[in-house]
Amino acid sequence: MEKKLQELKTRLLEIDDLNKANAMLIWDQSTYMPEGGAQARGRHSATLARLAQEKFVDPAIGRLLDELQPYAESLPYDSDDASLIRVTRREYERATRIPPKFIGELYEHQAKAYQVWTEARPANDFSRIQPLLEKTLDYSRQMADYFPGYDHIIDPLIDFADYGMKASSISALFAELRRELMPLVQVITSQPPADDSCLRKHYPEAEQMAISKKIAAILGYDFKRGRLDLTHHPFEINFSVGDVRITTRVKENLLGECLYSVIHEAGHAMYEQGVDPKLEGTPMCGGTSAGVHESQSRLWENIVGRSLEFTEFFYPRLQKAFPSQLGDTPLETFYRAINKVERSLIRTDADEVTYNLHVMLRFEFEMALLEGQLSVRDLPEAWRERYRQDIGILPPDDKDGVLQDVHWYAGVIGGSFQGYTLGNILSALFYQAALRAHPEIPSEIRRGKFDKLHNWLIENIYRHGSKFTADELVQRVDGGKIRVGPYIQYLKTKYGQLYTL
Repeated sequence: MEKKLQELKTRLLEIDDLNKANAMLIWDQSTYMPEGGAQARGRHSATLARLAQEKFVDPAIGRLLDELQPYAESLPYDSDDASLIRVTRREYERATRIPPKFIGELYEHQAKAYQVWTEARPANDFSRIQPLLEKTLDYSRQMADYFPGYDHIIDPLIDFADYGMKASSISALFAELRRELMPLVQVITSQPPADDSCLRKHYPEAEQMAISKKIAAILGYDFKRGRLDLTHHPFEINFSVGDVRITTRVKENLLGECLYSVIHEAGHAMYEQGVDPKLEGTPMCGGTSAGVHESQSRLWENIVGRSLEFTEFFYPRLQKAFPSQLGDTPLETFYRAINKVERSLIRTDADEVTYNLHVMLRFEFEMALLEGQLSVRDLPEAWRERYRQDIGILPPDDKDGVLQDVHWYAGVIGGSFQGYTLGNILSALFYQAALRAHPEIPSEIRRGKFDKLHNWLIENIYRHGSKFTADELVQRVDGGKIRVGPYIQYLKTKYGQLYTL
């Protein structure tokens, strides 16, 4: 068994090398690649993706998994070897349903669509990307159809990102969340908005990048195993436990854009940096689901980064970095500014209270597109109408409407957005569990000490990588199931104090 296990690990490591080389190409395209490289880059990515897929669906891996199954069943469920065999089998059975040729075509299409999106969005030209998005929808439906027997066509696509979840379970969570959020949004937005003019002065790019980098390091992001760069749409990407990179974007007339994007992506990256190095080169070396991954970025960005305790620690340092802009601004004014609640157009700029309305709208669009109830051609107008109904604001153009998010233009349609709201729900649940173990965490945050929270997250979530599903992680740290209660309690407590509800 030891020899067979080693052969499996050797094969998986080679596949991981190909995937990580492809990730490097994706990072380069999103940061420094010249525009002229787009066409060839699509071919490069497609070739690596096809080779990785061909190697992973090799029948030899299936035979190894079959031969190793009795060994896995003799081990504790949470052992590294049993988990490797279990997780690899799950991924193998999924991968063998998708032809390598399809994967190569999809990657080449995605690279082309992404490049066109980077040009179409600033030009406010949806017509330029529309034919490519229609092709993406075709690919998305084809991808789902490789997994027949689904309850809803979106279910297989959700499963790629949030294993074990379906449209029905997510829709139920979202319906409960919407019932709680709508009256909260209404009562808060009926009050005069917080003054956030202190955030809208001139903040030079270099200084923003410098202070953001310092804060990420203080929180726990290891720059010896990472770096920070600029991109169109901020993201985190990893090539190994020792190389986990983050990106951001800067608006010199809006302080929070860069700062909180960096904290957000650092949350993702600390998860990846915290994975047990023994899992390197296997399907377990990485976050277990989109929702759990997002729980970490939202936990660090919002529950920590926008908390009063963190602001009391951090704000004097920010004032020192920007004395002419913030020197006369009281801490309370700044705290209310970074937690301003308002109806807005852009998901990534939305506050904690309204953010999930943006996500749920997109999730419903994905289902409608896949069902054929909505055409790509009609998507811009449908977007405007739903924003008017759900958010209470009408997008003036497609640049800040249907073109604002990169996901459909660099991926597939379906499974792209539900993880953001699942992440918010899980962030409060995990933080609540950490507080039960260490009630002193808020007072430590006020003093700029983050080790206790960070170490608890490493021990209970990060080090396991993908060993456990989201449901299993919640059961291990909380003893219950995924639920919206802790998140609603967090929002009502924080914003009840801010807005005297």
